[in-house]
Amino acid sequence: MKQLIAKLTLMVACTLVHTLACSQTVTEKLSAAFKAFQDDPQLRNGIASLYVVDAKTGHVVFDRNAMIGLAPASTMKVITSVSAYELLGADFQYETTFAYLNNKEKSSLLIFPSGDPTFGSWRWRDTKESVVLKKLSQAIRETGIKSFNEVLLVNEGWDEETVPDGWIWQDIGNYYGAGPAKLNWRENQYDVLLKSGKQIGDPVTIVKTVPALHGYSLTSELTSAAAGTGDNAYIYFPLSAATGVIRGTIPVNENSFKISGAVPIASRQFVGTLADTLKLLGIRLPQTAAEQNKLNFPISSCTTFHTVTSPPLDSIIYWFNKKSINLYGEALLKTMASKHKGNGSTNEGIELIRNFWKQKGIPETEVSLVDGSGLSPLNRVTTHAQVSILQHARKQAWFNGFYTALPLYNSMKMKSGSIRGVRGYCGYHRSKDGKEYIFSFLVNNYSGSSSAVVHKMYKVLDNLK
Repeated sequence: MKQLIAKLTLMVACTLVHTLACSQTVTEKLSAAFKAFQDDPQLRNGIASLYVVDAKTGHVVFDRNAMIGLAPASTMKVITSVSAYELLGADFQYETTFAYLNNKEKSSLLIFPSGDPTFGSWRWRDTKESVVLKKLSQAIRETGIKSFNEVLLVNEGWDEETVPDGWIWQDIGNYYGAGPAKLNWRENQYDVLLKSGKQIGDPVTIVKTVPALHGYSLTSELTSAAAGTGDNAYIYFPLSAATGVIRGTIPVNENSFKISGAVPIASRQFVGTLADTLKLLGIRLPQTAAEQNKLNFPISSCTTFHTVTSPPLDSIIYWFNKKSINLYGEALLKTMASKHKGNGSTNEGIELIRNFWKQKGIPETEVSLVDGSGLSPLNRVTTHAQVSILQHARKQAWFNGFYTALPLYNSMKMKSGSIRGVRGYCGYHRSKDGKEYIFSFLVNNYSGSSSAVVHKMYKVLDNLK
């Protein structure tokens, strides 16, 4: 009997020790893994921050450098996403409205945009270029007007500076550097098809752009590089210039190599495309629009005849995070400012977000922002702030939509981030034993290959599994 009691006591003690060890093991394993990561030669001149909390209790599981501001790259998008849910609402939708003014003197087509980044996007059926143009053309035809003397684009309450502070020259001409205007079109993106030579160093020619550019042209200074070297081509558009240049390299023996660029002025592209479409219907429309901050006649004198409504915010956030679309982040930032401050500017949006989270207990110094997408290397965010915002999101009614939008990397639901010298991951994970964690892991100024750093970061995060 005594032996049985002794065995049972030992079994209970072992179970308790195992349970306590498991609760401590995650912290201990993270500590050892993070130390090895910090000691790696790739981090010799770099810095890393990792902050992990228990999702249910908020208990800090691991903290290294959590209060140091680092460049977050695209993990910045979780801050913009959660802020948009709170400040705009999960059901928020953009509206782009069309009206006309028809009198004896002239006929005017008026466009009242809202900053909608999905206008003409191929990601939804109803926002596709062909669908938008077909419905709009039909609506214009039903007005009975056969010839418009002018197109007026009303940009009231919106800052038309499309390039946020801190974006670098190499980025802004390329598709991921597309900035937001009040009227966006096809995600302000176009494709360039290129043909390379047979020998290394041969010139590369431009086959065509898709779609054809209205008011802009491109020249190529590209050369052919070794097979397998990939896309090293960058598009540069000097400010206020009509001609851009493509520099860099693409592999040899390519007949239709595709790269994508950012349209400098999206409204010019949209109006030109609409004019071409209406021409087929026998309706005349100027190829360019006159942009106005305020109309010089009452809006009541205009007749509204068509409205294009965007998908709800919940759906926009899905693609924003799944495909890391920088344009969406910058547009949302300005939209929040427009709604709450009456001025759609990047700086007003940043101030709004910082003040919002300050009221939730996150000091402004932890969210030193420059843009809404993370493309700028000048952003500085703490992992503590990111985790706190993710904790807040988890308690909201709209959380499922936000969680669904997070990509799956390394079998973990998390947003990634990458710019030169920066890698980051933040998100949520449920371990095999049912524990739920919220984490943010940022690395700045590493050396060597990005893929090697990613592998090593995954190795640290694997301790949460």
